Amino acid sequence: MESAAQEIQVLIEKVKKADLPDRLREVVLVRLGQLAKLTNSPSFLPEFDSMERYVDWITILPWNKRTKDTLDLENARKILESHHYGLTDIKTRVLEYMSVMKLKEEKGESADIYRAPILCFVGLVGTGKTTIAYSIAEALGRPIARIPFGGMGDPLDLRGQSRMHPEAEPGKVIKSLRDTQSKNPVILLDEIDRVTEQGRSSIMGVLVELLDPKQNYAFTDHYIDFPFDLSEALFIATANNTTNIATAVMDRLEPISMPSYTDQEKIVIGQKYILPSALKASGLPAGSLTIDDDVWANIVRPLGYDAGIRTLERNIDGVVRKVAMQMVEGKTQNVHVTSQNVKTFLPQ
Repeated sequence: MESAAQEIQVLIEKVKKADLPDRLREVVLVRLGQLAKLTNSPSFLPEFDSMERYVDWITILPWNKRTKDTLDLENARKILESHHYGLTDIKTRVLEYMSVMKLKEEKGESADIYRAPILCFVGLVGTGKTTIAYSIAEALGRPIARIPFGGMGDPLDLRGQSRMHPEAEPGKVIKSLRDTQSKNPVILLDEIDRVTEQGRSSIMGVLVELLDPKQNYAFTDHYIDFPFDLSEALFIATANNTTNIATAVMDRLEPISMPSYTDQEKIVIGQKYILPSALKASGLPAGSLTIDDDVWANIVRPLGYDAGIRTLERNIDGVVRKVAMQMVEGKTQNVHVTSQNVKTFLPQ
């Protein structure tokens, strides 16, 4: 069993070199020492496989790795404006938070002492709740991880399973830290109101722990089985409504209503944001598609009212695809959409 002893030694060296909390390193080295005495046991292989997976997980987590914040207000303002039209109150709220962090940094104080507000964007589908979270992360210069709550029914999805189970793995929170490789990322808790009825109370209990700074400095995943400090992470939540969110969770959130867009606002969003993005994504050359101003009302609302902009996005993507096909087929090199031919490009 010389090879088994060598493989255990490889794990021991990996643990010694990794940037781990001292107490965790001590515990794991003791377990590896105990495992080395079981090389002749029939249970050695499953135990070794389990321990190898565990060591891989703990050594990849960012126990002491942080992302330096970009606290340039002008740059942040440009980023927020480039991705979103309107939403002045929300943009101002983000810039206020960054201003406090910048003042603390200039005084030589830790910006982490200032607890970030836990924003919860509440609004109808398609109003930009998720995308504003990504813009905030970009403005701060932090990586972002998204945890979808739609259909979640088991708190173990968040907290992980004990290693006593053969197929155990960490929960989505620890996986977010692995993916971002930062202990101060933006973690998007998406659609927290859409968990299942059966798992709601227990999932809300985990959310209270995640969002409470007096508890999340020692968040314990069942698989990792060692506290991880989440107090530096910036949590952002979204919800369609707050009816199904526990009172204790709401008490820790700062709800911000996402407004429905008027037709005129959608026209501006379509012209300045969605169409240029769709043209770039499709590979159409600049100036190959022109849409008359009086046509936009049909593009915004061809089939009735929609509070968000997803229908608008689909309609613009459809127009761009039809233009792309005409160009590939050699029928035209420039398309001018007018009130007379708009029906050719829109769903009926």
